[in-house]
Amino acid sequence: MTSEENDTTETETDAPTPEEETTTVAAAPSEPALKPKERRQRSRATKAARTPVRAPRTPEERHADRLAERKSKAAARRVERQRSREKAKAAQHETAETSPRESVPGVQKVRQGVVVSDAADKTITVRIDTTGRHRRYQKIVRTSRTLHAHDERNDAHVGDTVIVRESRPLSRTKRWRLIEVVERAK
Repeated sequence: MTSEENDTTETETDAPTPEEETTTVAAAPSEPALKPKERRQRSRATKAARTPVRAPRTPEERHADRLAERKSKAAARRVERQRSREKAKAAQHETAETSPRESVPGVQKVRQGVVVSDAADKTITVRIDTTGRHRRYQKIVRTSRTLHAHDERNDAHVGDTVIVRESRPLSRTKRWRLIEVVERAK
C-alpha cells in the first residue's frame, strides 16, 4: 500500500459524526473565535431560517381566532363553576344544622372578657385580657383591650364575665353583641 491509499482508507473508516463536525468547525483555526453576542445573533438567525414563514393573516382571521379562544375559555369557566357549585352543595349537605343566628357571611370571632362599664343604655364595655410570649425576649406579656358590645336587655353588670360575638357595626364603636353571661360578679 502506498501512503496515498493509506490516507484514503483512514478517512473513510474514521468519518466524524455530525456532532464532531460542528465541534471541529468551531475549533478550526481559520475561523476567528466569536464573541458571545455574535454567537447569539448567528444562532438566532439560523433558528429563524429553520422556522416556516406563515402568510400574514387578515384582521378577520385574527378576530375569528380570538372569538374561538373566548368561547373555549368560557366553556372551561362554565364547567369549573358547575364543579364548584356541586362541591359546595355536597359540603352543605354534610354539615349539621346550626342554630339560627344573625345572617352574616364567614365565621364571627368569639371573645370572653370582664365587663368594666355598664353605664350606657344597652351597651357594655368589655375588657379582653390576653397573654402571650414576647417575640424577641420570650417573656410572658399580658395585654388587654376594651371593646363595646350590645346588651339588648341590660343583663350584664360591672365585674361579670361575659362572652361576646363579632357582629355588623351597630354604632360608631359597637361591633360586638353579648352572647351570654358566664359568671356573675359577687
